Amino acid sequence: MKRLSVILYVVMFLAIAGLYFLHFSGNRHAKKNETTGNAISSPGQGIAYINIDSVIFKFDMFLDRRNDLVSKQKNAEAELNTKGGEYQKGAKDYQDKVNKGLITRTTAAQMEQALVQQQQELVSLRDKLQQNLVEEEQVMNRQVLEYITKFLEENRSEYNYQYILGKSFGSVVLYGDNSLDITQKLLDAINKKYKGEKK
Repeated sequence: MKRLSVILYVVMFLAIAGLYFLHFSGNRHAKKNETTGNAISSPGQGIAYINIDSVIFKFDMFLDRRNDLVSKQKNAEAELNTKGGEYQKGAKDYQDKVNKGLITRTTAAQMEQALVQQQQELVSLRDKLQQNLVEEEQVMNRQVLEYITKFLEENRSEYNYQYILGKSFGSVVLYGDNSLDITQKLLDAINKKYKGEKK
């Protein structure tokens, strides 16, 4: 057991020493590049970023799809309100008849059972409509992101970057030099392409 521990310590020491060597030899290489005039933020490094929230919320495709979704949401709310109104009317009628003694206990029980069934259907309809809207919103967001990604892939020679990062609040990219921000350039290009496809 002691021998295994000693071997593990030796392996760890060698790994740390190797990383230490690679880290500091890499810094000398980076310093050489700085002295020869190659800035880290130059496009030759192959990295740029976009503010993904700005691109999505100002992209005409997103605005069109969101308007469609809002319209579907209003239709769903109208359907739910109509069914809810029918339920409330039935419940009021039931309560009124029971209070005035206009129906027998058997009829009251049948009406009550029908109201319970109607209420369950109403809750089920509400849940189904909500689920459909959430799913449609997720699909819409994926379609918009796929459109942007495909556009970047198809036009990679124009952008000439190896990596284009998506920056937004709370994302992994916490900081980006403004000279690497291609948000507006991308937004103008995808809106132009999308408008051309809509015609």
